[in-house]
Amino acid sequence: MIIPRLETERLVLRAPEMGDFEPFAAFYASDRAKYVGGPLNREGAWRMLAMEIGHWTLAGFGRWIVDVKDGPSTVGLVGLFAPEGWPEPEIGWDLFAGNEGKGYATEAALAARSYAYDVLGWTTAISLVKPGNDASARVAERMGAKPDGDFAHERHGAVHIWRHLPPEDIADGGMEAYA
Repeated sequence: MIIPRLETERLVLRAPEMGDFEPFAAFYASDRAKYVGGPLNREGAWRMLAMEIGHWTLAGFGRWIVDVKDGPSTVGLVGLFAPEGWPEPEIGWDLFAGNEGKGYATEAALAARSYAYDVLGWTTAISLVKPGNDASARVAERMGAKPDGDFAHERHGAVHIWRHLPPEDIADGGMEAYA
């Protein structure tokens, strides 16, 4: 599976690789990971990184590592996610410590949504946000998503569903980040 590379004005979304493990492990060891299945020890973080890479092969899409052009690398993980047990395909984002509040999650998630709609032909998408994760809810709101009920996940517990606009309702017509 060749994982496509996307670019936005400030960001590069690229394939996850083993060189991303240290920032990935630091994120999953932190309290920030409580909203996405953590905290985890290094072995658990390694399994999560392997799952993210494997998701591309199994589903034909997945989440990208986010780098800042002319800036830091491995600032987060953003993209498309639909593992077993998910109610629908999701656009998800995890920013690593020190990278929040800069608009990276929104910018990368908009690129991922455009890819899902324009390349993969998705007609809808959701984002799952755990109660209390106000920063992620704000990203969903900035993307135009609206609350659409709740979902009880077997392992993650209760999550709020945010429904993204369908492709025909997006004013900018998508982006040309992929070529």
